[in-house]
Amino acid sequence: MRTVPTGPPARHRRSASLTNWAEEDRIRCQELTGKDDTMNDARTIDAHTNQLAPRAITPEALVEIEQRVLWLATSMIHHANRVRPNPTGLKVGGHQASCASMVSIMTSLWFEQLRPGDRVSVKPHASPVLHGINYLLGALDEKYLTTLREFGGLQSYPSRAKDPDPVDYSTGSVGIGATAPIWGAIARRYVNTQIGSAGTGRQYSLVGDAELDEGAVWEAILDTSVAELGEIVWIVDLNRQSLDRVVPNIAAGRLEAMFSAAGWQVLTVKFGTLLESLFTRAGGPSLRTRILDMPNPEYQRLLRCGAEELRRRLPGDGPDAAAITSLIGELDDATLLRAIRNLGGHDLDALRAAYARIDDTRPTVIIAYTIKGHGLPTQGHPQNHSSLLTVEQYKQLAAELGMDPAHPWARFAADSVPGQVCRATAETLTRKKVELATPPAVPADIGRTPSGTSTTQAALGRALLDLSRQAPDAAKRVVTVSPDVSSTTNLAGWLNKVGVWSPNERRNWFDDDAETIMHWREKPTGQHMELGIAETNLVGLMGELGATWSRWGQPLFPIGVMYDPFVERALEPWSYGIYAGGQSILVGTPSGVTLAAEGGAHQSIKTPSIGLEQPGCVSFEPAFAIDTEWTLLDSISRLGRPDGSSSYLRLSTRPVDQTLAAVPTDPAARERRRRQVVAGAYTLRRTERPVVTLVGMGAVITETLAAADRLAEQGIAADVVCVTSAGLLFEAVQARRGLAEGPSWVLDQVFPAGRAAPMVTVLDGHPHTLAFLTGINQVAGTALGVSRFGQVGSLDEVYRYHGIDTDSIVRAALDLTD
Repeated sequence: MRTVPTGPPARHRRSASLTNWAEEDRIRCQELTGKDDTMNDARTIDAHTNQLAPRAITPEALVEIEQRVLWLATSMIHHANRVRPNPTGLKVGGHQASCASMVSIMTSLWFEQLRPGDRVSVKPHASPVLHGINYLLGALDEKYLTTLREFGGLQSYPSRAKDPDPVDYSTGSVGIGATAPIWGAIARRYVNTQIGSAGTGRQYSLVGDAELDEGAVWEAILDTSVAELGEIVWIVDLNRQSLDRVVPNIAAGRLEAMFSAAGWQVLTVKFGTLLESLFTRAGGPSLRTRILDMPNPEYQRLLRCGAEELRRRLPGDGPDAAAITSLIGELDDATLLRAIRNLGGHDLDALRAAYARIDDTRPTVIIAYTIKGHGLPTQGHPQNHSSLLTVEQYKQLAAELGMDPAHPWARFAADSVPGQVCRATAETLTRKKVELATPPAVPADIGRTPSGTSTTQAALGRALLDLSRQAPDAAKRVVTVSPDVSSTTNLAGWLNKVGVWSPNERRNWFDDDAETIMHWREKPTGQHMELGIAETNLVGLMGELGATWSRWGQPLFPIGVMYDPFVERALEPWSYGIYAGGQSILVGTPSGVTLAAEGGAHQSIKTPSIGLEQPGCVSFEPAFAIDTEWTLLDSISRLGRPDGSSSYLRLSTRPVDQTLAAVPTDPAARERRRRQVVAGAYTLRRTERPVVTLVGMGAVITETLAAADRLAEQGIAADVVCVTSAGLLFEAVQARRGLAEGPSWVLDQVFPAGRAAPMVTVLDGHPHTLAFLTGINQVAGTALGVSRFGQVGSLDEVYRYHGIDTDSIVRAALDLTD
């Protein structure tokens, strides 16, 4: 006969002495099976070495910590939405249910598994759980607990740059934070093989199951280089819910097969100890099959049932219904309700067992079944993603957990067992202070003056080779990355010189082939990395290579090269890497409608304005080879330092007569030109009294100069200005107006008020990129550029179609000066 408990509703009832269902489940499991499978020797297994670790923790203490973490995370969100004044009425938000599904996983990870060298990327919506753990470990001041999503306070999602407590990876943009530890693992291995001192450790990603819908996740998982990274561990929070619903067809078996096919170890944690004990009893196999076979929405509906309704629904109407009815008839209501919620992702013993099985020879994914909102009144509700506990529900939760809602931020007493565990864990996880190495000096000028006909794209490879000869210490920090386009972006010479990076040396079977021009020598000392054709992977790796200065104190100079039309595809993860502190150089080449024969599909239009608008980034679009060298060296000098920044170089394959650059031969004049180039613009031609100013950028400088010549033949004097960075000029304009900080001297030198004249701006990109320049001296102007999808054709035909040819520039100048 089953027994019916008295007292509070069973769904919320806690044992007065244990305060947690998990502990009651352990006891009930022991009663049902006659044995206790939990760890009672108060020791943990160090999953890195399979040796007994010094961090001792009792099951009871871990349960108390788990509950306190749930309370703190829930309270932070509650305070931000229900307590803190909100005069604007704008939604604050937060994700109590998403936090709750991660509490057991993160408690087990932090307090039993992590070591100082490990790094963790936390599921964005679980940021309050991270802050709660950091608070218990003494790494976050209490004053911040009331500042979630407040200006200057705890960020909405984990942020390395903006949160006041330790955060290993910035997350928040779907898929990007999940994959970051993969690239972090490669970056650490690279530092260790090239420089040393980055240490070792696992790279964990805590991932929501809905995040696996993001294609960038699978691009990373499937990359062939990832299968060798044994330090990678993903933990998938399989709660089967998205923003609006229970996802009907999430198939864990399919996910397991996909990870396994990519060479990952797959560990699935489905059920907890209580359910597993029931499966061993008469009718248990039928119950297991019933739970596994039912659709996700049906299971989620069971979580919303009371005991009586659950007894009617759970057996179903299949041939095994009677056996299931008999089995659950032996359980009291409280045990039955706990059993249906006893999934592996909330069972500390099941999680511990999964960690112990990690073999560290290949990437591992732990698929942990969880309940969204576990332990909260909203658990399992299909619309609980952003729902908040009411004030009454919050008070009810406080009563269940033995907390005071009026004073929610209590830590454990220092002499209590949980308090001692927190202190010991904090000591264990303490990392040595990172000493920042000073980046080696980067020369400002190699000293060579290009001649003949060349392209800015070709200048990139030559500049890197020159750097390796002129400044080997700086060149040693350069690491180039490309998505299978090394030869077509002129990196072959550099690659032949420095080799391809690989954790282990591999034989190059084409070394003795005389017709092989680019030699693919893979070795631990190589300085080039090549991923598959996946731009998101490329910039993700760039972001982590560009963060080594802050993680391990060793600066690198990462330079990623891709086709400029694909910069937009890579922009979000690259931008997110900059936000997270990664400093790198992105080179887009070839670019623009200058790719005439490639047609509209491969002609980039918006990238110049992207460079202008991207925070934390300096953009350059050089016109000549010498400009490329100077801007590249300047960009490298900005990397690997607390006040550093990223850069974007937009290069072209258009051959240009290098004598048109008219590089000064006098050393002082040459240096003045260089300073102007890296400040954003320089005067290429200056007349005695200009009637019009022609401003060109990048590949169309040839047409700009030709237009000036033709205007001169008509008696119209035209100054010619070559812009190298629209972004730097815009910042100078803002600084002059008191709207930003920074130098504005380049405006006085290149656009002096005394020479103000009507202005024509032209570039191979959207015309608005340079349109603001007329405002420097308040002159009339015409902005020429590309604002339509491209067309295939010859260069002359394509330029004429978009109105950026010489004739169009001359017409625009005549219209302004008539």
